[in-house]
Amino acid sequence: MSAQPPRRLALTVTPEQAGRKIDTLMRTGLGLSGTVIRRVKWLSDGILLDGVRVHTDVRPRAGQVLSVLVADGVRRSGIVPAAGALDIVYEDADILILNKAPGVPVHPGPGHFSDTIGNFLLDYYDKEGIQADFHPVHRLDKGTSGLLVVAKHPHAQEALKNALHTPDFRRFYLAVCEGVPQPPAGLIDAPIGSVPGSLIARRVAADGQPSRTRYETLRTAHDRALLRLELETGRTHQIRVHMAHLGHPLTGDFLYGTEDPALISRPALHSAQLRLLHPVTGKPMTFTLPLPADMARLVE
Repeated sequence: MSAQPPRRLALTVTPEQAGRKIDTLMRTGLGLSGTVIRRVKWLSDGILLDGVRVHTDVRPRAGQVLSVLVADGVRRSGIVPAAGALDIVYEDADILILNKAPGVPVHPGPGHFSDTIGNFLLDYYDKEGIQADFHPVHRLDKGTSGLLVVAKHPHAQEALKNALHTPDFRRFYLAVCEGVPQPPAGLIDAPIGSVPGSLIARRVAADGQPSRTRYETLRTAHDRALLRLELETGRTHQIRVHMAHLGHPLTGDFLYGTEDPALISRPALHSAQLRLLHPVTGKPMTFTLPLPADMARLVE
């Protein structure tokens, strides 16, 4: 497939904006950060006014069109493209919403250099002619399934990361835990820190980072509960650690509960709903996925 044009953001200068420096218009009119502006100002096609390269101190007239390159000029992640399945729920010029399969890591790391979402996405970009690097917005554990947001350029990534843990970016999960929590709904407000001697495990600890998870019991069966949870913070393994702290670890959780491949081959956790504002248009967006079959069987 032929290459797609690199993503640019454009602004037609209004009479009210006329005479203001381009640097100011990029910040106030296009919402670009100082970091993004510093990156693009050195590119030959980074900042154009009516198609001509300009410096950031130029003051345009009303009706002129300011165009700024936000696509990656070069890939800096070092991630190697590799073919793999992607379930794309939504895609536009700025973001992708993926349905991540359980068992697939998001980021390359020890033992996983060519079988992650990062590898698969760069291969997809190459095949589709999309000029982009890997810009994840948030993480999902390897065993967790469901909705994952990926930005296509640094501006979208920065805007979405800044919105995390605010009303502009809300994340809801479905989980199955062992036993039935009492009360059936509530707020878990317990700091999370590292486990001494472990690179992976976390625990509730007085000197840990503030961590808050809201939960609600949807139904119960077989001495298990199906929960809906919302993250108010985003610590590593937060839901898994908090539920284990309550005495109700997630079913199948090898690290904080009991591994049982006969029941489920992973911790029973699913990213079920995202509510966010689009990083460029500001449009409210909601995405929802149903409970996966392997989790549904646990509470049938």
